[in-house]
Amino acid sequence: MEPGYVLAGYRVATRADRHDWQDVGLPGAGLVSMSDCVVDLASVDPGGWDDWFASPQEAEIACEHAGRPGLHVLGVGFAAADVPGLLADIADGGWDTSAGSLPERLARRERFPCDSGRRLGFELVGFDSGRWHTWTCLGGLVADVYRATGVQPGPWGLIQDEQGARRAAQWLTDSGLGDPKVFLWAAALLTDTPRATLQTEE
Repeated sequence: MEPGYVLAGYRVATRADRHDWQDVGLPGAGLVSMSDCVVDLASVDPGGWDDWFASPQEAEIACEHAGRPGLHVLGVGFAAADVPGLLADIADGGWDTSAGSLPERLARRERFPCDSGRRLGFELVGFDSGRWHTWTCLGGLVADVYRATGVQPGPWGLIQDEQGARRAAQWLTDSGLGDPKVFLWAAALLTDTPRATLQTEE
């Protein structure tokens, strides 16, 4: 794997079944996503404005306290080369580093611990007014990407090849097909954080 992934944070998310409006090329069940367009997310705060946890321990505690079955802790990282563009896009959407959480972590360029969990794959995502869209939630993009680049989702609805995912994200950005919701697409690396490592300090 190419070095240089930056920690975005951790999300507590459900797995999802494919909806009728999603591409038929996706698996029918067990879809993994960091986007609340397709999965339910637990929030960091009671107001629900932030759903990015700073550590796997915090995410696991939230997962246990949520009292809902089927929640998983996902680690999310972005390639360091994509961070400047992502930070600019997030700031344009009204969320800058002074607000803390995700943009502050990206600006710190904390190394994403790729070895701390099982790599699930890459999801094409883009920021829009406080939320993250996935390529699987905007109709037809999965098929468009496949026709143009040959890249398609595999297990869990994620792209398994890193270079293919980055190529597909660049093509989606250049194509403008996410307009008006997403203008900049990035390949987010998702890992399944093992529960055995999530021991809180006494």
